[in-house]
Amino acid sequence: MVQKHDNQIASRLKTALEAATSSVRLQVALTAGMHPAPEYVEVLVEQCGVEPDFYVRDMLTWALTQHDAASVVDRLLVELKSETAQARSQALHTLSKIGDRRVWPAITTGLLQDEDDEVARAAWRTAAGLVPEGREADLAETLSTQFNRGDRDMQLSLSRAFVTLGPAAASVVERAKADRDDGVRTHAIATEHLIRNPDAGFDAAIEEAHRITALLGAPATEA
Repeated sequence: MVQKHDNQIASRLKTALEAATSSVRLQVALTAGMHPAPEYVEVLVEQCGVEPDFYVRDMLTWALTQHDAASVVDRLLVELKSETAQARSQALHTLSKIGDRRVWPAITTGLLQDEDDEVARAAWRTAAGLVPEGREADLAETLSTQFNRGDRDMQLSLSRAFVTLGPAAASVVERAKADRDDGVRTHAIATEHLIRNPDAGFDAAIEEAHRITALLGAPATEA
């Protein structure tokens, strides 16, 4: 009888989250977070993987953080292996908000180098926040393979991950500054600038990095 009641609760939440209007789904997610129930976890996680509206997804993440952390983490770890990119990225995003360090082993190189930009960005942020003490340099090595990936926002996300790692990433960034690829060198130089000056603007750092790269690549003039 209890199982039937639990199923009915979950079914009602699932139906409510299928509303056509995003504002209605937003309110449903808010309510689920304000009145947490174990039966909600599965439905909320599933909705994260298919929800089209950014603000509703963010509210779903908040709602999940109001539930039992151990149960939510266990369910989200399963999502990291999903074939759906949004399910992976949203799971990583939610795990970063929960901050449970036992998640670390599940953040694989495959996720850090995921072909989907949103998954990779979420993995960088989550890994940088949860990396165990003493493993920062190892993480930096993996992240260095992603220099010069994607657009401006993508590159900013990677640089922020390096900033979070701090001095432990310095040698990896220094080596990337000597890469044969101009884009990699530029991104590494800008990242180093942000590590030294976390409050500096990324656009200014990139502009300065382009200038330095151009100067380094300029032919020497004869005396």
